[in-house]
Amino acid sequence: MSIITLEGIVQEGQIRLKNDFRLPDKTKVYVVVPDIQVQKYAHIFSPRLVNPEQAIDFKMQVMQE
Repeated sequence: MSIITLEGIVQEGQIRLKNDFRLPDKTKVYVVVPDIQVQKYAHIFSPRLVNPEQAIDFKMQVMQE
């Protein structure tokens, strides 16, 4: 296995390599992020029905005035 080290930055959630270096699709890569402060945040999940068949109980009726 040969190894090459490339430098890049993250822009809009995507890793952009410097110097327009191109890697072939499906290339296996490992990302090492030096000196980063990770911010913790809460993730609120959407509620789920225990029994999906109960979804009919929440059906809305649209009325025109």
